[in-house]
Amino acid sequence: MSWFIRFNKPYDVLPQFTDRANSESPRSTLSDFIDLPGVYPAGRLDRDSEGLMLLTDNGRLQAQISDPKHKMAKTYWVQVEGLPDSAALATLRNGIELKDGLTRPAKVRLIDEPNGLWPRNPPIRVRQTVPDCWIELTLREGRNRQVRRMTAAVGHPTLRLIRAKIGDWTLDGLDPGQWDSLPAPELNVGQQRKRDRRPRR
Repeated sequence: MSWFIRFNKPYDVLPQFTDRANSESPRSTLSDFIDLPGVYPAGRLDRDSEGLMLLTDNGRLQAQISDPKHKMAKTYWVQVEGLPDSAALATLRNGIELKDGLTRPAKVRLIDEPNGLWPRNPPIRVRQTVPDCWIELTLREGRNRQVRRMTAAVGHPTLRLIRAKIGDWTLDGLDPGQWDSLPAPELNVGQQRKRDRRPRR
């Protein structure tokens, strides 16, 4: 039996189980919320970002989800400073030249604040003279701090970043800090034989 879980990572939580870099004053990690032996994140989510993480104890499944070559779609809710115009949105869609090269085409749209969104702790810094808004951004690549760099490049710095979806998996029904177990998907790597990988209950 393999574990396959989804987790709603709160803000300011490291996307790993230990804080080796700060042993004298350890920061909050996944181990403060998840007490399962042998599970590891399938991909990362920055400490200052929130939202969906997938974890498993199956190495092949972990690679299938996290390896950029599989181009699994990841959708983010992004609160940005200012109100992006059609030109800024088109630039995000078509690709932006960053220091590490041109980004792939992305899906981008303006959205209302997501329904049922939890308050962030601590709250974002609000500038009374500058409006803000939300966009939904779907990528099929995963460069370091890519979403933040993309919005900054079009003049709209990211204020809050929440990953809402990875492939077909969403945050639905999960409060910050909560996780649940799911039936593991069938592997699609090489000629790996299909198996029933339902987690223990």
